[in-house]
Amino acid sequence: MYDIAIVGAGPAGASAAIFAAKAGKKTVVIDNDKGMTRRAKIWNHYGVKEIDGPDMVDLGKRQARDLGAELIDDTVVNVTRIEGGFLIETEQQRKFEAAHVILATGATVELAEKIGLRVKDGTEPRIKKVIDTDASGKTSVDGIWAAGTAAGVSVHTIITAGDGAKVAINVISLLNGERYVDHDVLKT
Repeated sequence: MYDIAIVGAGPAGASAAIFAAKAGKKTVVIDNDKGMTRRAKIWNHYGVKEIDGPDMVDLGKRQARDLGAELIDDTVVNVTRIEGGFLIETEQQRKFEAAHVILATGATVELAEKIGLRVKDGTEPRIKKVIDTDASGKTSVDGIWAAGTAAGVSVHTIITAGDGAKVAINVISLLNGERYVDHDVLKT
């Protein structure tokens, strides 16, 4: 069983995966590579002069993989509760078990609605519905979290990436039983 399964590997999902894997959590990311960041040109991301969306997505996936996350190219079609967590089923009939699930599905909430999560009206242009979460990213189902645009934050990549990191830190903290902080220090 994975500690954390993440659905989506755009800025929110990959950022969550980077933090989860770096924290030593057994992490799987399932992504169908259809996110809107693939169509973006980004000029306003702190610390990056400019980057094409496909390069950002590929870099995020590579960082997560290099830190130990397992990446699966597939589409999640269902998430159901099982003893100790959740069963995640994919279009290619693969099955994964995880203690916690983070939905980072971008502009779509179809999976969230299918599995019974509460949704609400979105506030961003062209984002009609979002997953209803509390400030930590918790959804209406204990153990399922949401991050990024799917959770109602601004569609800007820097904001969705930060939200993915925030939600992952909250899940890691819950798993650890204490607040998790990830700060590396330069060697002098």
